Amino acid sequence: MHKTPRLLRITTASISLKLLLRGQFTYFQQHGFDVLTVSANGSEVNDLMDEGIPHKCVPMTRKITPIRDLISLWRLIRVMKAFRPDIVHTHTPKAGLLGMMAARICQVPVRMHTVAGLPLMEAKGVKRWLLKVAEKITYQCAHHIYPNSNGLLQYIKNQLSVSNIQLSIIGKGSTNGIDSLYFSRSPELMNSAKEIRARYQVPEDATVFSFVGRIVRDKGIVELVEAFKRISTAENVRLILVGPFEQDLDPLPPVVMQFIHDSPLIIKAGFQADVRPWLLASDIFVFPSYREGFPNVVMQASCLEIPCIVSDINGCNEIIEDKVSGLIVPPKNSEVLLVTMRTLIVNKELRAMYALRARQFVVDNFDQQYVWKELLQEYLKFNVTSEINTLNLKSEL
Repeated sequence: MHKTPRLLRITTASISLKLLLRGQFTYFQQHGFDVLTVSANGSEVNDLMDEGIPHKCVPMTRKITPIRDLISLWRLIRVMKAFRPDIVHTHTPKAGLLGMMAARICQVPVRMHTVAGLPLMEAKGVKRWLLKVAEKITYQCAHHIYPNSNGLLQYIKNQLSVSNIQLSIIGKGSTNGIDSLYFSRSPELMNSAKEIRARYQVPEDATVFSFVGRIVRDKGIVELVEAFKRISTAENVRLILVGPFEQDLDPLPPVVMQFIHDSPLIIKAGFQADVRPWLLASDIFVFPSYREGFPNVVMQASCLEIPCIVSDINGCNEIIEDKVSGLIVPPKNSEVLLVTMRTLIVNKELRAMYALRARQFVVDNFDQQYVWKELLQEYLKFNVTSEINTLNLKSEL
């Protein structure tokens, strides 16, 4: 056993390490862990290494690619043989499958996988069957599975029927919590938001809706565009779309793509490393996703005091309470979404009330430091370090 516990964290894409798990690796380094991160190559890798986070690149795809996956599995095994981790903790479906298989082959003492969303929820036919098999293999190779929301935990119990697995949630949900100070209003951010509205010539009296995430069908973009299209015929509105298009993985219908491309009322911001000014440039955040784990962006919008309309799915309905801290709509229903968006256009007082309540709830329940401490406690349960080091770690909590 090493004097210093070795922690290996794996995601499929480097952007997940940088954005979805921001700050965690430095935190665990400071608490006595020798941390190594692994993902496919990407621009975020240099950022991680600049922050003092060691990283190894292992090519991985988000698609079903058996030959390439076998090569990735072999490379992960080589990384683990060299690093000899005490804990392997994976995120995202492909990294979970390959990472847990490699960790089991290498007989890693502690194998943990976080579930932050299940693509099989919306898949059909053979693809659904394959995704279900892959998920079950991941769970059988792991010691502990951590859904990041109560809804996901119940779905796994009811739909996947995997025996002899340990399921639990870190804290009250969420993978990384939220830095409530970073996601708070400031004069600088408000000025940046005003500049965005001025750049796109948004009238002062216009109501601006925003969406942040992948611009794909599963995120409810079809319904959002349909509702916005109908609203825009009678109301002074704009829509900000922040995020990349992924037409190869989950394509939007051509008619929807064409409207997004042609409409002068839709601001296509693309990927943004800092979403805060874009959210603050809007009046209402809309997130009509079909499936989620525990969506960070809903917490971010809430912390920035942007009133939210979200779909009635796990994660979203654990952050927003309907008609208390925001509005909840059924997924895949553009009619209800349309009515709900109109409700918040005309009722500014309601928007302000929801915004304040949502921020308070998120700060009280999902603060980043709380989530990190709960995860540290989970790691300490497994006795992967010496008794003296464990006591030192616990004394810092």
